[in-house]
Amino acid sequence: MEYAAVDVARAQFAVTTIFHMLWPLLSIGLSLLMVVMEILWLRTNDEMYYRQVRFWSVLFVLTFGIGVASGVPLEFQFGTNWSRFSTETGNIVGNLLAFEASMSFALEAAFLAVFIFGWNRVSRRMHLFSNIMVAFGASLSAFWIMAANSWMQTPAGTSMEGGRIVITNYLQATFNPDLPIAFTHIWVASIETTLFFVGGICAWYILRNRNVDFFLKTFKIMVIIGIVVAPLQIFLGDASGLTVIKHQPAKAAAMEGHWVTNPPDTGASWVLVGHPDQKEQDNSWEVKIPYMLSILSNHSVKGQVIGLRDFPVSDQPPVTLPFYTFRIMVLLGFIMLFLVLWALWQWYRKRLRFESAPKHRIFWNFWLYSIPIGFLATECGWIVREVGRQPWLVYGIMRTNEGVSPVGITATATSLSLFVVIYLLLLGIFIYFSSRILKKGPDLTSPLPSYKKPNSTGGY
Repeated sequence: MEYAAVDVARAQFAVTTIFHMLWPLLSIGLSLLMVVMEILWLRTNDEMYYRQVRFWSVLFVLTFGIGVASGVPLEFQFGTNWSRFSTETGNIVGNLLAFEASMSFALEAAFLAVFIFGWNRVSRRMHLFSNIMVAFGASLSAFWIMAANSWMQTPAGTSMEGGRIVITNYLQATFNPDLPIAFTHIWVASIETTLFFVGGICAWYILRNRNVDFFLKTFKIMVIIGIVVAPLQIFLGDASGLTVIKHQPAKAAAMEGHWVTNPPDTGASWVLVGHPDQKEQDNSWEVKIPYMLSILSNHSVKGQVIGLRDFPVSDQPPVTLPFYTFRIMVLLGFIMLFLVLWALWQWYRKRLRFESAPKHRIFWNFWLYSIPIGFLATECGWIVREVGRQPWLVYGIMRTNEGVSPVGITATATSLSLFVVIYLLLLGIFIYFSSRILKKGPDLTSPLPSYKKPNSTGGY
């Protein structure tokens, strides 16, 4: 397979992954939001929480459907474009992805049916249980996918036998060094992404003075969650960076535009902004903060940080894309923290009340336009993660050009074009139906469900 075809195969996987990621991010976050709302309804008997569950569940079902449709091509690409990779790593990656489909997706889909059709048919506690299982299934799905991807980043628990990768320790392979922090980071990212998606929708309604009480209640819950999640995600980002430095130092150097290893006891400067020039193995221009890279990388003022020139050019990842997307991700993370703190200040100043909230239009407009911010930050993080792993498909074991299928560039480019068209269509479907849902607004008048107690045999 010629080198250009490898690039097209990578581009196809990148396009499908970047689009598909939008929906699991929302599915995980919305499912957890629905659990919180239904628990509050059970504990308080406040019907507003019941109506919250019903309103946000419509968006969840739409998101779930688009996610399923967009995820199927990802699975097929392992066989069509990456057959050599699948042949050699099927024992581990294939098993982990099979767990995701047979265990997580099946669990989520089965209990989603109970959740949707169970109103008035099962007890309130059974309905809550189905809600929890939907959320658990969505999170478990992310766990298995991240286990497979993390193994590609930090392979463990396997050995090469007869040209194939064989599992020697399932627990080590699954719980490889990258998984704990990587899964936690993406799981919290799902919550934070949903927080700003939902918060932005609340702002849209409040700016139009529609259902203000309903959406203020939602927004305040988002602020409470955000006070925990926004700083936690920054901490997790730092922990993730330390894992990268330990196990993938070339990726870490590319992220930071750090070319030359600093001498011992001197401290490495952090490039705040600049432009990497991989051909010259240097930055064409840069603005640096003395000692900061050592502090970030080693939590020491004079810690040594390995530079990219210490690695052969053939083993270096692309630098420009990880360098810039990493900085965009970090910037967006601090913007999200600022918006949450601003919301807390507004609440403290009693500006999140029914009678006064719509007057603060600048504040609500900031939240409205922050709807995509979590998606952008997460996608940038994923680009850093995947591009920074290059030129390896499985880090240190299999190079990217060793795992592709013997397929010509024309066939791959044609399928890529078709995927772009199909995904644009799916995006259009989501925008159309979500717009209709938002224009209609929450149902505040339908009767509450009437539940019967479990019968004498224990049925529901």
